[in-house]
Amino acid sequence: MIDLSTFFKVLLRHKFTLIIIPLVTVIITYFLVRNQPDTYLSDAQIATGIVDQTSKSLNPDAGFLQETQVSQEFGNLIAMIRSKRMMDQLSYMLIIHDLSSKTPFRKPSKTLLSLNSDARAHALQLFKEFYDKRQPLSLFNPDQRGLNDLLGSMRYDEQSLLQKLTVYRDGNSDFIFVQFESEDANMSALVVNNLCQNFIKYYTLMVKENQQKAVDFYSELSKDKKDTLDKRLNELKDYKIKNQVLNLSEQATSLYSQISDFETRRQQAEKDAVAYKVAINNIDNQFDPADRRYVEASMVRLNQQVISTRAQLETVTNEYVQSGFQPELKERADSLTRVISSQIGRSNDKYIVNPLVNKQALIQQKLTMQIQYDLAKSSEGSIEKELGRLNDRLKQLVPHEAVVQADESAIKIAQDEYMDILNKYNQSRLQSNYSVMLRQIETAMPGGAQPSKKMLLVIISGVVSGIFCVLVLFVLFYLDNTIKNPRELANATKTPVLGYLHRLSGATLDLRQIWMENEGSEENRRFRNLLQSIRYEIDTEMNGGKVLLINSLAQDEGKTFLALNLAYAYSLVNKKVLLIDGDFTRPDITKAVKATYFIEDYFNCSLQNTDIASNSVITTLGNRGKDVSLYQLASEADVKHEFDLLKNVFDIIIVEAPALNTLNKSKEWVSVADKVITVMKAGQSIKEHKKGHINYLKGLTNQFIGWVLNEVDKGQVPTDQQA
Repeated sequence: MIDLSTFFKVLLRHKFTLIIIPLVTVIITYFLVRNQPDTYLSDAQIATGIVDQTSKSLNPDAGFLQETQVSQEFGNLIAMIRSKRMMDQLSYMLIIHDLSSKTPFRKPSKTLLSLNSDARAHALQLFKEFYDKRQPLSLFNPDQRGLNDLLGSMRYDEQSLLQKLTVYRDGNSDFIFVQFESEDANMSALVVNNLCQNFIKYYTLMVKENQQKAVDFYSELSKDKKDTLDKRLNELKDYKIKNQVLNLSEQATSLYSQISDFETRRQQAEKDAVAYKVAINNIDNQFDPADRRYVEASMVRLNQQVISTRAQLETVTNEYVQSGFQPELKERADSLTRVISSQIGRSNDKYIVNPLVNKQALIQQKLTMQIQYDLAKSSEGSIEKELGRLNDRLKQLVPHEAVVQADESAIKIAQDEYMDILNKYNQSRLQSNYSVMLRQIETAMPGGAQPSKKMLLVIISGVVSGIFCVLVLFVLFYLDNTIKNPRELANATKTPVLGYLHRLSGATLDLRQIWMENEGSEENRRFRNLLQSIRYEIDTEMNGGKVLLINSLAQDEGKTFLALNLAYAYSLVNKKVLLIDGDFTRPDITKAVKATYFIEDYFNCSLQNTDIASNSVITTLGNRGKDVSLYQLASEADVKHEFDLLKNVFDIIIVEAPALNTLNKSKEWVSVADKVITVMKAGQSIKEHKKGHINYLKGLTNQFIGWVLNEVDKGQVPTDQQA
């Protein structure tokens, strides 16, 4: 987590940088923009007709577009206005003006001035040709590449024009605004008007070409579809003529109707025949055999005439059925029926029966029914033959129906396709007759100079440079993983920190002056308080121990300085102090105090503990600086024994050990120490090789009591934590 208060302190330490750099930037920007020319802005308006419903009413085929479609339409138009084709036309127009006018829009470039009269005339001619033909320059052609370089030198090239050109849609309106800014008012107006006019002409030409292509395409396609439709119709016509087919649907309907009628009459004839037969049998049952023979014998002569007439009636009935029940034949059949009835009546008048005439009515009724029965049976056969004939005709229509239906289906498809293409052709022709809705409704005019942006650029440069400086400091602060205060050291090592020491000013330090209680500066007083605080924390952790080892992770961390000052601090609380210089590689304490007693003499028994126990509060035991280790002077048991003797004489024994990067030389001293503290200089990071030493200190458990952070910047410690 970022400590913002610490970052603000970093900014405070670099306050002069944050002031000087923006100030210099502002001054440089002012001199750069003070001679910048004024700019002139001209704009024009183009009505598109995309969302204008009054314009759409002229075109009945124009529908309502969705918002996404509207946005896409406007996006396409704006992209087309800013396209390279349009910018090329602008470039040609501007360079043609400057080449042919005595008052060019811009000061001629070096490239333009280097052209002779023939080259200028040649360039002017080519630019006019490209402008009229709307052609781009080919960079593969050396001559045209030179023309492109000329445009670039005058800042009339595509990229330069696009930087000053603004094209946008005004909100959700139907209008597109075109703006151009330049150092010449007439140039700005000319660029905007020329761009709008060229764009509308190009867009109109493109739309008309596309519409004409659509009309031509649908025209040819409609002709093809019409030929296909005519071909299908002719094929169907030829088939009907060849097979004598008029109208299959009407013919089949007529046959079905006739068949249905004949079937109805057949059913009626069958029903009548059965009924008459049953009635005749019932009448016959009422006569005994003698009567029946008498009647039949008496009726022989009379029936000859009836039979003849009935044969005629049967013939007429057959003709009536076969003719489809024509009314005139029906009248003839009815007439013959009346003749038969008359003949039967005359037979009754001749008294052909016996005097017992009570059965005469039955005989007459039987004769009538017999005639009706014969007629029903006769018509039944005729109807059956006619039904067979009609069914045969119906079966003959089935193959023709299949062929005709297939042809009619193909004709329907061809007709639908033709009508669809014809509708599209008519729609295309209708649309081609309408004019394009794009029009310039506002002409660009030369305007006044725009408000100067010089002061704004100067202010922006100062603000941006200031923000940039803050950003750089923040990045450095964020990436900075150095230890700057006790809290960061404790968080990084996960071990306690006993205290810290400020960085003291001055090239040389006089310890006696620092520890004079009634003299010295405020800085010295604060430093003494910090040392006394560290001394108190050490006393709290010693728990009766007397040997305090001071080491560091590397050289030049300040362990010598801390050892000397701790000795002074203990002396002020009436402690008898023994200060041992255990760093054989760099005996800094020995050199600083010019020691007279040496640890080598003490361990080889040439010096006794009573000899070094003088009346002085602080006694120093130096070394001769040979590159040796502690156990090279004496065995571990002897060293511990001698230290036990020293503990009887001194209240506190402070040992400065070598740095931990000397490996065993430092760790041998740890074996004889009661407690260990480690000094680290502020402003350095804990790199990978130091983590092994930190883990070693953590492994000492209760023996290692904490860190002392040296040379801490006063601005890195909160005020409430300062002494």
